[in-house]
Amino acid sequence: MTRLKFKTQTKSAFFPTVRLKVDNYFKEHNISPNANGNMWLKVIFFLGGFLLLYNLIITSSFNSWILLLLTVLLGMFSAFIGFNICHDAIHDSLSSNKKVNKGFSFLFNLVGANPYLWSIMHNTVHHTFTNIPGHDEDLVVAPGLIRITSEEPVNKIQRYQHLYAFPLYSLASLSWIFRKDYKKFFQSKIGQLKIRHPKIEYFNLFFFKALYYFLFIILPLLVLNITWWQFIIGFTALHLTKGLTMGMVFQLAHVVEGTSFPKPNPSGNIEDNWAEHQMRTTANFATGNNIAAFFLGGLNQQIEHHLFPRVCHIHYQKIGSIIKETAKEFDLPYIENPTFFDALKSHYHVLKKFGKQAYLNKS
Repeated sequence: MTRLKFKTQTKSAFFPTVRLKVDNYFKEHNISPNANGNMWLKVIFFLGGFLLLYNLIITSSFNSWILLLLTVLLGMFSAFIGFNICHDAIHDSLSSNKKVNKGFSFLFNLVGANPYLWSIMHNTVHHTFTNIPGHDEDLVVAPGLIRITSEEPVNKIQRYQHLYAFPLYSLASLSWIFRKDYKKFFQSKIGQLKIRHPKIEYFNLFFFKALYYFLFIILPLLVLNITWWQFIIGFTALHLTKGLTMGMVFQLAHVVEGTSFPKPNPSGNIEDNWAEHQMRTTANFATGNNIAAFFLGGLNQQIEHHLFPRVCHIHYQKIGSIIKETAKEFDLPYIENPTFFDALKSHYHVLKKFGKQAYLNKS
C-alpha cells in the first residue's frame, strides 16, 4: 500500500490563520484550552451516573423490568463516558497534566475498550487519514454488508443497507469487547502503521478485559437473582444500546452528504493539505443544541475536534464561530446539519446511494 502524503508544495494560510485566532481567543479571555469548572461537573455527572447505575443493578432487588431499564441506561452512560471523558483524556485535552489524562483514559477499560489501541486507531490513524479509503479504518464498518465508499466490494444485499445498517451498528459494542480489540492488537498494521506494542500493553489488554468480564458477566451472575437467559437479555440490551448510541454519533461526523472520500494520486499524494482535508471530510450537526453538546462530548462538532483535538470539547461552541468564519474567508466548506435528525437523514441517504450503486454494479 502506498504511503500517503498531504500536499506541502503550496502552503495554505488557512490553518496558521485559524490557529492564531483560536489561540488569541484563549489568551484574550484568559482561559485554558483544557477542562473548566463546567467540564469537571460533567465528569462528575457522567462518571457518578455510571457508577450509581452499576451499583443499583448489582446491589438492589428490583424486578426484572426495572433492572432492564437500568441496564439500558447503563449502556447509554457507558457511551457517554466514552464521549465526554475518555475521548478528551486520550487526546490529552481534558487536563494539562498528562498523568490526569492517563488516569481518566483508563476509564475506557470500564466500558470494555482498550485506550491504548483507541489512541492508535483514532488519534493517529483516523485523525490523520480521515475518510481516505484503505487507510482510515473507521470506514470499515461491516465488510461485505455496509458499503460507504466506492472502493468497497459490492454484493446485492447492500441494496438494503439503509434498512439494516442501524441495527447492525448496535452490534459494535459487542464486537468491541469480544473481538475488535484482540483483532487490532495482533494485526501487523493498523491503517498503514506498523506497530510494535510495548510489553506492558499485552498485560493491560488481557488484564482489563478480564476485569471487565468479571464486573459485567461473572459478578452479575453470582449476585443477581436472575436466570441465565434474563442475564443474556440484559447484557445484550446494554451493549445494543451502547453500540447504537456510538454508531449513530460517529457515522454522522464523516459519512453524510457533502463529505468527501478522497483518493491519493498515483504518487501517493492527497491533493489538499491536512487542515483543508479535514474541512472536506468532516461534518458537524446540531451545533446550537446545548443538550446535544452536553451528552455527546462535542462529537457533534467534529470539525472543531479534528482541527484542535487538544482543546477540550467544552470550548467547541465558542471556537466554532471562529473556525466557520475563517473557513468562509478561505473559501473552504464548513459542512453542518442543523439538527441530529437532519444528520441522520443525510447518513441514510448516503447509505441508500452506495447501496443502490452496489446493486447496479453487481447486476
